[in-house]
Amino acid sequence: MSHGPRSGLAAVSSALLAMSRHLEVRDVLKTIVASARELLDAQYAALGVPDDHGGFAQFVVDGVSEEQWKAIGPLPRQHGILAAMLHEARAERLADVRKDPRFEGWPSAHPDLVDFLGLPIRDGDEVIGALFLANKNCPKPDGGCGFTQDDEELLGILAQHAAIALTNARLYERSRELTIAEERSRLAHELHDAVSQKLFSLRLTAQAAARLVDRDPSRAKGELQQVATLAAEAADELRAAVVELRPAALDEDGLVATLRTQVQVLDRAHSARVTFAGRGVKALPASQEEAVLRVAQEALHNALRHSGADHVDVTLDRRGSGAVLRVTDDGSGFDPRAVRRAGRHLGLVSMRDRASGAGGTLTVESAPGKGTTIEMEVPGG
Repeated sequence: MSHGPRSGLAAVSSALLAMSRHLEVRDVLKTIVASARELLDAQYAALGVPDDHGGFAQFVVDGVSEEQWKAIGPLPRQHGILAAMLHEARAERLADVRKDPRFEGWPSAHPDLVDFLGLPIRDGDEVIGALFLANKNCPKPDGGCGFTQDDEELLGILAQHAAIALTNARLYERSRELTIAEERSRLAHELHDAVSQKLFSLRLTAQAAARLVDRDPSRAKGELQQVATLAAEAADELRAAVVELRPAALDEDGLVATLRTQVQVLDRAHSARVTFAGRGVKALPASQEEAVLRVAQEALHNALRHSGADHVDVTLDRRGSGAVLRVTDDGSGFDPRAVRRAGRHLGLVSMRDRASGAGGTLTVESAPGKGTTIEMEVPGG
């Protein structure tokens, strides 16, 4: 191999190990692209997963900044060289992709690609993706391609293992979708039971108040106050259920934007002041982002429903390659040990389970009259 046998094998081994560490499709795609670019020493790499409508369901790039990627615009369609790799299922190694008769141009903000190496990713007879690299970092002969036959063979090995990793990730996500569907069904039953009971009590109390209005106004007033309490509890049940049944679109918006939006909604919906600050956090593995979001939601729910806080502060800061979430309130606080002994966990067990399941840690600082701070740290990718 052009990289030398020892360094080439070590690089391939590192790339395969990196792919095997992830289960979510998005993380696997990112790892494949980054590994391929590093392995073949190219300036740019990309991987497209086709949809059934002539476009790409997912398209991941490496070597392009977020600003450049936004400026480039919509995802590419299945045309030109990309279409050839997907439909003819063969490798493409070109000295100058711009001179190929199938080349159809690219947006003005797109980086200028010259020498090109592309390969389909296949699962049996099915092409499940197209992996390509451009602009190899090496001297190039006049009119020649920087990518060699050895590079093509090396990328072929990577593509075979990428197909396995991507297929496994898809199976994992399908399994998780089924688990989520079961959980949503369970939540729907719980929601029906809890809210139905509240609404039934609300109806009976309102009827009692109506009968008492003329003959006992004082008791009628008490019943109407109970109606207000029951209505508030029913609204809380519904609000909590909506959060559980409609998880945020982390893939589209990212963790920071999702948390900021949820905090803004809660700030408008509650009398307490709810604020958010996110500082320097990079994208985390999908499982960690979901765990952080769920812990933040649970901690916010506790602070706004149970603590009587005037101010709840949410921060998300970068720590190494990971992140630290803090949810702090100035409410009534509690003794975590007493809560545990009494069997009332305030969601603490659930939060700890989510943190540990994502490879992170959770700490709780609170005391009666001192407010509460929930801190969760995740390691990143």
